[in-house]
Amino acid sequence: MAAAGAPDGMEEPGMDTEAETVTTETPARPLNCVEAEVAAGAAAAEDSCAARGSLQPAPAQPPGDPAAQASVSNGEDAGGGAGQELVDLKIIWNKTKHDVKFPLDSTGSELKQKIHSITGLPPAMQKVMYKGLVPEDKTLREIKVTSGAKIMVVGSTINDVLAVNTPKDAAQQDAKAEENKKEPLCRQKQHRKVLDKGKPEDVMPSVKGAQERLPTVPLSGMYNKSGGKVRLTFKLEQDQLWIGTKERTEKLPMGSIKNVVSEPIEGHEDYHMMAFQLGPTEASYYWVYWVPTQYVDAIKDTVLGKWQYF
Repeated sequence: MAAAGAPDGMEEPGMDTEAETVTTETPARPLNCVEAEVAAGAAAAEDSCAARGSLQPAPAQPPGDPAAQASVSNGEDAGGGAGQELVDLKIIWNKTKHDVKFPLDSTGSELKQKIHSITGLPPAMQKVMYKGLVPEDKTLREIKVTSGAKIMVVGSTINDVLAVNTPKDAAQQDAKAEENKKEPLCRQKQHRKVLDKGKPEDVMPSVKGAQERLPTVPLSGMYNKSGGKVRLTFKLEQDQLWIGTKERTEKLPMGSIKNVVSEPIEGHEDYHMMAFQLGPTEASYYWVYWVPTQYVDAIKDTVLGKWQYF
């Protein structure tokens, strides 16, 4: 028996409607930001992203970027910076030549530091010569150094000094002490015959008690052992000493000269008599008389290439 209500085949009124009501009346969940942007539309989302992107900081310069480095420093190296006048020099030491560029307004002391960096030769052990000894407190411009100049350097490294034969040095000191006990050289007969002639007429002026660099001209107005006129020319660029007489000129490598001795002339202490030892014994001494006293130390330093102690 059919239940009371709607006939078979017909829906009861309100069933679907109720279902739909349940669906549509489900409480709405709050939207998050992303969903809100999506709901606002794709165009609005793109505008928002573009706005955020325009506020991002520019990427930092990488550490190695040349532009960043240029803004940090525009320093100059030790060889002289822009605007300084440079000269080309040939540094000659131990028969080796070094071509360098160096500021013309640098001092002799700064040049010694440069030579130290090139050769390893300590400044205190350097003899730097350009037409005589280079003063440490004067600039290359002041002593008239020109581009292409040859700078002679004489001296020994610490290792060379330590390798010196000490017994040999002691023997030389003993020999010098023995020599000091002898009669003064200027009183010995072999020298008196030259000194008794008196000063040469063209003798160079002397400055007693002074020390000067070698002049740029030959030392002249002197006598040799035979009483003939003699002049000394120091060819630093060739490392030679030229001993010239009227008859001939002897060109001697400075390294071949074993020793240099000198003594003031008695009664004329502003002049010296000087000898260059050309062989193993005193018999090889080449004597020169009436050498101005202010050049004596410079001659010894130049020829022997080492510091002299007196």
